[in-house]
Amino acid sequence: MKKSDKKIENAIREALTTVCDGALESVSGFVWITHMVNYDAFPQSLRIVCVFDTDEALSNAYDAKQDAYFYAAIEKALRGVNIKLNKLPQQVSFDTEEACQRTHAGKWQERLAKVSGRLH
Repeated sequence: MKKSDKKIENAIREALTTVCDGALESVSGFVWITHMVNYDAFPQSLRIVCVFDTDEALSNAYDAKQDAYFYAAIEKALRGVNIKLNKLPQQVSFDTEEACQRTHAGKWQERLAKVSGRLH
């Protein structure tokens, strides 16, 4: 990883940690956030996944329009570190621990590889 990529990675991680901390306090069922990126195609390749504990918790979050909360919080946090995403709704997705357990036996690395495979 190039030095400039490391700086961007650290900025993304700090920004998303801020989003995660806020969401843990205010969004029921939310448990963690992660990202994947191909720096050769940054920022278009950045993918962010917001993870909930159960399918029901995610469904309730959608019903309460909390996906909009995540879009706004992520956009604000990334803008604070000078990263602008032009296709935020396509670059942010939502998932659940329950779904990962059901389809990938809890192996997040395998599950997220499907998302990261689309990083062009």
